[in-house]
Amino acid sequence: MSYLAYVAGFGVAVTAFLWLRDLRIFSRTGLAGYRKAAYLGGVPFTALALLGFFVTAYAEAWEYLGLGLVLLALYLQGRVERENVWLHGEGARKRFFGSAERINDKGSRKRL
Repeated sequence: MSYLAYVAGFGVAVTAFLWLRDLRIFSRTGLAGYRKAAYLGGVPFTALALLGFFVTAYAEAWEYLGLGLVLLALYLQGRVERENVWLHGEGARKRFFGSAERINDKGSRKRL
């Protein structure tokens, strides 16, 4: 197992973190873009990144292919359209952890 397996593992951790962050923002706001990013985008892209990790870790001849799968999953996860939930005053910590304002009336919003 080479050092690229650790790089791929970090990519899987980042992909899973972004998926869970989108899920947290959807649960707090109820916005349809974050629902699509969390359910339809996060699950298959995290699975693709995990597949890339296993290819990188266990098939040494194809470790670059596995690393490419992890990078592809990260790229595709970033291309999902999301609404802007933050104003100009939020800091990097709130954006990093997905601390959005809680919306109590989620039933009136249009969902997928």
